[in-house]
Amino acid sequence: MENEFAPSLTLTPDLPEELAAPVLETQPEAAKETAEEAALTDAEKKMVKDFAAKINLTDSTQIIQYGAGAQTKISQFSEAALANVRTKDLDEVGALVTGLVGELRGFNSDEPKGGLRGLFRRAGNSLQQMKTKYASAEKNVDRITGILEGHKVTLLKDIAMLDKMYEMNLAYYKELTMYILAGREKLEQVISTDLPAAQEKARQSGLQSDAQAANDLADKCNRFDKKLHDLELTRNICLQMGPQIRLVQSNNTIMLEKIHSSIVNTIPLWKNQMVLALGVANSAKAIQAQRAVTDMTNELLKKNADTIKQGTIEAAKESERGIVDIETLQHTNQSLIETLDEVLMIQQDGKQKREAAQAELSRIEDQLKNKLLEVRNTPR
Repeated sequence: MENEFAPSLTLTPDLPEELAAPVLETQPEAAKETAEEAALTDAEKKMVKDFAAKINLTDSTQIIQYGAGAQTKISQFSEAALANVRTKDLDEVGALVTGLVGELRGFNSDEPKGGLRGLFRRAGNSLQQMKTKYASAEKNVDRITGILEGHKVTLLKDIAMLDKMYEMNLAYYKELTMYILAGREKLEQVISTDLPAAQEKARQSGLQSDAQAANDLADKCNRFDKKLHDLELTRNICLQMGPQIRLVQSNNTIMLEKIHSSIVNTIPLWKNQMVLALGVANSAKAIQAQRAVTDMTNELLKKNADTIKQGTIEAAKESERGIVDIETLQHTNQSLIETLDEVLMIQQDGKQKREAAQAELSRIEDQLKNKLLEVRNTPR
């Protein structure tokens, strides 16, 4: 099955076909495979080499637009991810869960201590009052439950969508890597072959036009080197987007679990307790009803105590654990540091190459000027 997020390379992301730059048919020299190249499939490696052969550094438009399509994708993708985070009203979900708990607790807020036995110890607490109060609380609980069910469905969809966004981010990272590899391959070939040839031609001919052509080619190599550096910065943004997506997804999952627990555990338990209480209250004999309520209450309290104990222990264990393990953060931080170090090394290397090229250009210009002076001073 064809990959939905397979990378694609183009030299003209915005131009119509008739304005596309001409292709320079050259084959780059073979180089030692890097770690980035090793991560590519054979088909992707071939795509990189074929694409490198099409790059024409003498075309200014092509240099300007190189990789622009991939950068636009990353920009749009980042905006979509940010919009996804902004539209999450998790505070509302938390408020609903809190309101649900408050509603359940409020049902017995004005009852005396002693649990269900207090229902019969208050003279003014009749069976009809219990039914009315229960109906009112049940209505509010059902309303909150319906809203939580809607949030639950939304969160499930969002979690699946974030999985897709993560896959898209991986594809964009690979696409940028392919642009960078192809560009570096072409740039190295031009610097090692075409640029020296142009400079040699200028020295041999002594023509100002040839010297200018060599200087223009060196300048375009420098501009293309900066363009590749921009793509590397974009790729770094793409690299950071992966863990950010997973963090957002983790937050959604935690909230989904809380909603699910409230719906399937808290609400049914509360309704079961109240059904039992109402059933006991309907007993004809107050003494028998009192005994039944007492026995039921003791049993329920024991079960609840065991359940609360286990739940509290598990909750305490889970609350003490961070959303993300420290090892994961250390690994992510080390990866980001290594990436920045590598980018710094690339910048320094590029700067040294540009300084060397500038010194060479100055020397060429001096030779050309001296040659012109010799031509003028030579008697005809």
